Amino acid sequence: MNSTKKVFALLAFTFLFSASSLLAQNDYKTVDEVEGLAVGTKVKNFKAVDQNGKTFDLNKSLKKGPVVVVFYRGQWCPICNRNLSNLQDSLQLISDAGATMVAISPEKPEDLKVTAEKSGAKFELLHDEGEKISTDFDVLYMPSKPDAKPIPVPATYVIDTDGTIIWRHFDRNYKNRATSKQILEALK
Repeated sequence: MNSTKKVFALLAFTFLFSASSLLAQNDYKTVDEVEGLAVGTKVKNFKAVDQNGKTFDLNKSLKKGPVVVVFYRGQWCPICNRNLSNLQDSLQLISDAGATMVAISPEKPEDLKVTAEKSGAKFELLHDEGEKISTDFDVLYMPSKPDAKPIPVPATYVIDTDGTIIWRHFDRNYKNRATSKQILEALK
């Protein structure tokens, strides 16, 4: 193969690889396109594995009381870890209000354990396998950075025992998070 053909082959390969990467990124919404489920929406049941290998089932948990669902970006996010730590500090108050709290991330199960260590979270941290849950809640987006992976907008939902969202905190600015006080007021 002469050098011209090699250069052409390399350029063609690079173009095809770049095009396939763009197509993969275009399968996801941008941060401006996600809306998050609205208050009053009935949530589909979901099951997910937690940091201890146990399976969480939303419908089973709703039989015991409301469920607080927190979406976070990952153990690499210091704001997420601080938020989860703050929620852990109020976990007893949330439990006393009759609610269960879970936090969901696209992180692999082994990374959930790192999050638990960093944040001190004792509640269930759930692996969103294939980003299905965050897609169903319309919080999953693709950051615009090169080589980015899809992540959720950090959002919090309070789901009543009938599966209906009764409160939410959804803010595209990842620095703004729901507070324990807001969650407790929603549970009243």
